[in-house]
Amino acid sequence: MSFFTDLAHQYIDGEWKPGSGSWDIIDFNPYNGDRLASITVATADEVDRAYRAAERAQKAWAETNPYSRRLVFERALRIVEDREEEISDAIVAELGGTRLKAAFELHLVKEFLREAVHLSLQSTGRILPSPVDGKENRVYRVPVGVVGVISPFNFPFLLSIKSVAPALALGNAVVLKPHQNTPICGGALVAKLFEDAGLPGGLLNVVITDIAEIGDMLIEHPVPKVISFTGSDAVGRHVATVCAANFKRSVLELGGNSALIVLDDADIDYAVDAAVFSRYVHQGQVCMAANRILVDRKVEKEFSEKFVAKVGSLRVGDPADPATHIGPLINSTQAESVSKLVDQAVAAGATALLHGGVDGNLVSPSVLTGLAADSPLLTQEIFGPVAILVPFDGEEEAVRIANDTPYGLSGAVHTGDVERGVRFARRIETGMIHINDSTVHDEPIVPFGGEKHSGVGRLNGESTLEAFTTQKWISVQHGRSRFPF
Repeated sequence: MSFFTDLAHQYIDGEWKPGSGSWDIIDFNPYNGDRLASITVATADEVDRAYRAAERAQKAWAETNPYSRRLVFERALRIVEDREEEISDAIVAELGGTRLKAAFELHLVKEFLREAVHLSLQSTGRILPSPVDGKENRVYRVPVGVVGVISPFNFPFLLSIKSVAPALALGNAVVLKPHQNTPICGGALVAKLFEDAGLPGGLLNVVITDIAEIGDMLIEHPVPKVISFTGSDAVGRHVATVCAANFKRSVLELGGNSALIVLDDADIDYAVDAAVFSRYVHQGQVCMAANRILVDRKVEKEFSEKFVAKVGSLRVGDPADPATHIGPLINSTQAESVSKLVDQAVAAGATALLHGGVDGNLVSPSVLTGLAADSPLLTQEIFGPVAILVPFDGEEEAVRIANDTPYGLSGAVHTGDVERGVRFARRIETGMIHINDSTVHDEPIVPFGGEKHSGVGRLNGESTLEAFTTQKWISVQHGRSRFPF
């Protein structure tokens, strides 16, 4: 089948239908500009229909034997395995992901589907003691009901699956809104996957639309009890505010400004490899990417020379070519923004060890150093192939620089002494940090999330259980209670 022809619709209450809005979202290939699909946006009424369908379907799903529920995720996993080449082609076409990136994303999708199989059986209860004679306290873990999911453009298939699959596995229904730049991989493809896996209609609904059409309807609607959002901190702040005003729980996976720190006893060649991957994977359009690479002055010269040489060898071009390391940014606005940031930094006195050019949406890698300590580029997220090298003198200064950012998502520390690395890592204000590795990691059972402006809450494993279920206390009094009046 052609994903971009056959799936260019809304998916509401188990039916594929065009939206009824007055304008279309045009889905373009960011590398060559080809028009992939045209999708008429969903209206506020269609969002309401999606939520009402989810609400109706959820109750029976929650009562379904979890052993039966998990069969859906086993089938979904097999479908991904069978269609891996087709899905990879779609990722390359719709978001400009390289073949390497597509393989990385699909590997994680399969891991999260495997975890959803197990998660189906994890919503268990407890019996707790009571100080009251004859009283039995039963604490049930139950689905929240309906979950709204808003996914981003950079890893759309993975980051939709990451919330959708566990929410469904735990007995909830879902309404998913993908990013406008990736409506197929982030939305329609997810719906098709679960439809083919036998998920009953109404449990997963996909609305392809925009805030210009529906306003805050997706998060204000009274049906969803949890909103899972992945995206920028600016939008995340708005989502959190609206959720709080409507007494909803929000799970926010937001931006980052991660640091990869190279201590004076690091394996330099290995640190270079990790730093290049951490900064330039998927053109730097990764929330965990190492925006800043901090290097002890004792090894700065050696590291910088080897880092620049390796970055200079990266191949920029057609993401469909397996030899390509860096493909296009998602759109021209992003490409122009990244290029402008580099030009502004150089004009302000930074040194460009590499100064990448722009060709359409292709942005060649840049490496900057010598930025002023108060440069705004050091504290913001750069969603593009730009690395900033920052020298430091000793661990104290490295800790101060690493923490001097409003973000706190990921990070990495390279050292020849693992325990030194752990001691250092514990001082960094971040939700995740890795010793002698890259900054880009995600695993299904390890808590994933950030501190400061990088998010609220965690996903994966037990954290997902907390995110998409709630607890209910039912007490049973055996015998008679005595009341004071």
